[in-house]
Order: sequence, then C-alpha cells, then structure tokens
Amino acid sequence: MKLNAVILNYNDADTVRKQLAVLAEYKVLEQIVVVDNCSTDDSFRWLSDAYGAVSQSADRAGDRAANKVIIISAEKNGGYGSGNNLGVRYAVEHNQATHVLILNPDVMVSELCIHRLLRLFANHPDAGIVTAKMQDQQYGDLRNGWPLRGFTRELLSMGPVSRRLFRSFLEYPARYFREKQAVYVDAVHGSMLMVDAEKFLEAGGYDEGIFLYQEEAVLAWRMKTSGYRTILLLTDHYDHEHSASISKSFAGQLQRQRLREESTLYYMKQYLFINRFQERIANAWFAGIRLEIRAASLIK
Repeated sequence: MKLNAVILNYNDADTVRKQLAVLAEYKVLEQIVVVDNCSTDDSFRWLSDAYGAVSQSADRAGDRAANKVIIISAEKNGGYGSGNNLGVRYAVEHNQATHVLILNPDVMVSELCIHRLLRLFANHPDAGIVTAKMQDQQYGDLRNGWPLRGFTRELLSMGPVSRRLFRSFLEYPARYFREKQAVYVDAVHGSMLMVDAEKFLEAGGYDEGIFLYQEEAVLAWRMKTSGYRTILLLTDHYDHEHSASISKSFAGQLQRQRLREESTLYYMKQYLFINRFQERIANAWFAGIRLEIRAASLIK
C-alpha cells in the first residue's frame, strides 16, 4: 500500500500550514498533495514559497522526488468534488498512490488512526472507503455514519427541527454501533476519509456537477452501486473544527443554505430520480427551512 494525502485549499493557507506542520511528520504518508482551488487571495503563492511547489497545474510537474508536500493549482474553482478529484488523480498518476487520505484543512488525525484505517483495507477487500468517528468542536463525539435516504427522509434530514424530531427515523439505531469496533455504513462525513484510489476512480469519484454539499451522499451512492463498501472505525476518532474553512468562504448561514438546497435538488434529480411534483414539494420545504433560519437569527 502506498498512501498519499489530499488537502483542498481555498483562501485558507494559514489553516493548511498548521495542518501540514503535523501531517508532514507522519511516516505513513508518503506524499501530501495540496490542491489550491483557484484561491482569490495569495494562498497559492504563499504555499508555493513555503513548501517549494513543483507545479502550477496537475499536468506540469517538475522534480518531485525531494518534496513530500506537493502544491498544485486547479485551473478553475469547480467546487469541493472537482478539487479533490484532481488531487486523487494526481496522487495516482504522479505518485503511484494506491490509497488516498482526503481531509479538510480544519481536520486533525493521529498517525496511529491512519495506520488502523489502512489495516481495514487489508482485512476487507471489498472496502472502498474507511474512516473513523468524528470529534466535532461544536457537536461533540459523532458516530459519523448514516444510511442512504430516499426523498422524504432526505428532506427531513435538512430541517433544523425535523432532523431532531425524526432522528431515529433518519439514522442507524444505537444498537447497530453498540459494543462493536467497526461497522459497515452507507455514507460518512467528507471532512476526513480514506479511499482505495482505484475503486474511487472506477466508481466515478465525486460528482463535479455539485459545487458543495451532498457530496457524501453522491459518493456513497456511487460506491455502493459499484459494489464497494464503507467502513466506520469506532475505536478511533479525528478532530474537526466544524465548518471553519467553509465559513470563511460562505459567511452567511442563508447563503450556505441556498447552496445546500441547490446541491440537494441536483442529488434528488440525478440519483433519486424525483418527478416535478416532488421537486415542487422540495422547494416549498426549503422555503420553510429558510424561515426557520431567519426566525432563529431574530431570536439570537
């Protein structure tokens, strides 16, 4: 196994720098590919100067042998999926990576956890994705695994109130995780996961028609329909600073909600095959969620 890491940066070089200060010391990571997703600030120049970037695009690479950290730049900001697909392809084509750790800049994971995730692939030949529990600064210790949902459950999962009221209907039951070291799940959070690179690319990777949000559901759908499984390791966790990087790019909650709605409709049309009547129901539901958000802002 040859493991690379892929980190997607957009106007967040300082967070990436702090993360690299730790990850670059991990012997289990042979190389780390940082994809600058067409940042509008000086991120690419700063990272290039700091880490000796060898290329300005994934197609023009120089002498990489001495560089553990590789800085590449996307030709355009095509979103989360597009940037990470670029990084995975680069890791495979230029570094001959067999497995790739995909993680957000606001994530920290131990080297021991990474070793244990790699071991899951060795013991489960059908695994396409593995990850650990997520320790979130805002929400605490999360199990980090949920089933793929149909139209109704997907809508219920979006509402601030409905997802709490119907949690038992939307998630795996607690007994599914009890007294187990690892479990199979459908979907996991995209903030940190490890993929079998060949299986990931064979399944189509991330859908580049989505800019942000719902990429977890799409990847889960693609992996599952390709015959590959996702494993959640319950004995280890990683730390996530909730939405730190996203909030820097999309400051307003309503702005993020609009983007989430656009991605959800895309997912529903392309993967759940909803009809026009269901689309109208979804748009009405989204309008109600926006009212909830405005009401919560007024109360605060």
